[in-house]
Amino acid sequence: MVIHYPNGKAYQAPAQSTAPSRVEYGGRGMTLEQELNASNDYYRVTGRAVVYKKPIPIQLVKVDYPKRSQAVIREAYFKTPSTTDYNGVYQGYYLDFEAKETKNKASFPLSNFHDHQIRHFKECLAQQGICFVVIRFATLHRLFVLPASVVLTAWSASTTGRKSIPLRQIEAAGFELQPQLQPVVPYLDGVDWLIQTKVGTTHGK
Repeated sequence: MVIHYPNGKAYQAPAQSTAPSRVEYGGRGMTLEQELNASNDYYRVTGRAVVYKKPIPIQLVKVDYPKRSQAVIREAYFKTPSTTDYNGVYQGYYLDFEAKETKNKASFPLSNFHDHQIRHFKECLAQQGICFVVIRFATLHRLFVLPASVVLTAWSASTTGRKSIPLRQIEAAGFELQPQLQPVVPYLDGVDWLIQTKVGTTHGK
């Protein structure tokens, strides 16, 4: 299936994440998106937070019907550029975050981000939202919550310098999550750290 952006350009997945890779995190063999969705369900059921994955509006262009009861989408367009993957509310704070994976061992490529996502982070931070990225180093089986402010700084510097964020910088500036049974991805531990250190928002709460 071919999907196009609003400007007509064909969508291509980032080089480092051409398809959701199945990796072991705590021995469960789930994709990062599946783990986050399961974690959001757990947080919602237990009353800790209300967070959902954002739907992406798509305009269908070509659909085939090989059978009366089946439809196969052949071509479609994103109606609007996507912003970030997840948003919601936690203890009176607005959360907005992206989920990214890489097979790199030493750095996280900034090519995983797009201009409109960077702009969205800036706009949310200006409203004192808590913005971050959940980053998985798949081959290392390590997972981090990284403040969006770190991504924005690296993005600005990438115009004339490095095109990735070194793992050592993520270790120093982020919060490493420890695998557990429930929730599968305990990212609210990282959010609590962001709130306490005031690095997830422009001014704090």
